[in-house]
Amino acid sequence: MLLDNINNPQELKKLSLDELPILAAEIRQKILEVVSRTGGHLASSLGAVELAIALHYCLDTPEDKIIWDVGHQAYAHKILTGRCKDFNMLRQYQGLTGFPCKEESPYDPFTTGHSSTAVSLALGLASARDITPAAKFRVAAVIGDGSLSGGLCFEGLNNAGHLKKDLLVVLNTNEMSIAPNVGAISNYLNKLISQPIYNRFKDSFDKFVESRIPKGSRLVKIANKFEKGLKELFIPGVLFEELGFRYFGPFDGHNLNSLIPTIKKILTIKGPVLLHVITKKGKGYAPAENDPVRFHSVGPFEIATGKGIAKVATGQKTFTAAFSEALVSLARENRKMVAITAAMPEGTGMDKFRDLYPERFFDVGIAEGHAVTFAAGLARQGLKPVIAIYSTFLQRAYDQIIESVALQNLGVIFCLDRAGVVGEDGATHQGVFDICFLRTIPNLAVMAPADAAELEAMLAFAVDSKFPVSIRYPKAQAPSLSLPLSPIELGKAQLLLQEGQDYVIIALGSMVAPCIEAAQLLKNEGFQGTLINARFVKPLDQALFKMVSSQAKFIFTVEDGVIEGGFGSAVTESTDLPVIRIGLPDEFMPCGARGVLLKKYGLTSQGIADTIRSYASIKLHAQNNH
Repeated sequence: MLLDNINNPQELKKLSLDELPILAAEIRQKILEVVSRTGGHLASSLGAVELAIALHYCLDTPEDKIIWDVGHQAYAHKILTGRCKDFNMLRQYQGLTGFPCKEESPYDPFTTGHSSTAVSLALGLASARDITPAAKFRVAAVIGDGSLSGGLCFEGLNNAGHLKKDLLVVLNTNEMSIAPNVGAISNYLNKLISQPIYNRFKDSFDKFVESRIPKGSRLVKIANKFEKGLKELFIPGVLFEELGFRYFGPFDGHNLNSLIPTIKKILTIKGPVLLHVITKKGKGYAPAENDPVRFHSVGPFEIATGKGIAKVATGQKTFTAAFSEALVSLARENRKMVAITAAMPEGTGMDKFRDLYPERFFDVGIAEGHAVTFAAGLARQGLKPVIAIYSTFLQRAYDQIIESVALQNLGVIFCLDRAGVVGEDGATHQGVFDICFLRTIPNLAVMAPADAAELEAMLAFAVDSKFPVSIRYPKAQAPSLSLPLSPIELGKAQLLLQEGQDYVIIALGSMVAPCIEAAQLLKNEGFQGTLINARFVKPLDQALFKMVSSQAKFIFTVEDGVIEGGFGSAVTESTDLPVIRIGLPDEFMPCGARGVLLKKYGLTSQGIADTIRSYASIKLHAQNNH
């Protein structure tokens, strides 16, 4: 196999153009075999194989820099840059991450995982190069059409066109990012795809002007005006050229015989250049070609059929499924409810709402800041917006949460899927910061359900509220805890167990279930304590906490978020009693299965019991010494 001899891009360059399609097929097979076992971002990576080959074939990486926007299309890039042998451990604990990672390889200038950042990062590199003596490297940013729905990408393009730095932006369009693309930009790109004639005309026209018309002649100005008019005729809006880029395309992103010569030629052009290529998501694997949404991010599956490998049935629904069912049920009775997602209807469970109530559903594209501000406008006119966004992506809308929603005290509901330890997608996707950055915002109530029934009750509470509410829940199965029935009241916690004064555990959200089990483990060892389901991060049930903690030997808070500034910090700030915080450390978490990471950080029932026991043992030892 050719792939066996490719450990870096220098070895790639030794292959002939005729051998490269064979290599592309081998890379696709490697990606397919690994992702079918580990899960991962399959369709987009299969679609970008030739593009990765062409860029590394034409550039001198790692001296030259390639920035992959988001990075979920970069599996071929990883394989070509010395990580083929380790690719079998993709997205596994202590294995390769699923995205570009600066700690993993010198071929990854940045650790990336969020959309629309590549142009700004690349422009920063190019600008640093131009003010650094002897720096001569080239910079390429690879973006998708979905990237263009994020405002940050346009900020980068706008600034790049203004600065006129030597920079290659590769726009890889495939008609969809995660869910089908939405908006005017997507429609514009579809028009571009059908009109490749402009660049052929422009090349001929430029040669004619240079060879036939003397420099300085008035005819040059007339020719330029004529050219601009033809731009308007052939390319509606002339978006990229008006931003200051020289536009080339669209080209077949799978045809290496045309792609490689084109890139080599483009790299000789001064200033910002945009190369537009068209690829097919899932290229080479029929199930992914036919269903790119499901195969965007997929779990383990059978290669022969594309069918997912079923997990052991537990009879439990996921938190996402519980949210989806509750949302649809509430919306059936309340026509003022509207649903908003940022390009993730299936991932957030909003697809059922979309299908039932399309007139009340809004997919705004990969534009979280806009989603929040848009929701504020809807709420101001009396509607009840429910925004479902992954915890890690809501970070991108922090200013809008404060300025557009909380400051106005509008009844917007934030449903944070993938909160806490997410798992295989690694540091860029772990939803561990939302407790910290939301609990400091005035007017905003912050909640976390312990199980599916409580999530449904919290959503109903939020719909009836007049103020903004955030509900966080993990990417996990929702336990059936059969908690005591008690209504959700603002700032009120739930007392689950009161059997002794050895300890008090105040557990938040998904940590309630392991804390119930931890309490039983401790009881078996003779430790008697109290367990509280916090329900709220803000406002806190200070009266209950103080009442049950006044005589306790130890007070523990347990959360699946970072400790610094988190839920435990909030409890500490509200009481004079010492609080021991159990949660996540001040570090970026690696990739790995959720269960593996929870165990690593001591957030399983056994880990929680071990921590409490260790403090109790210290106390007992001290008493014996007296």
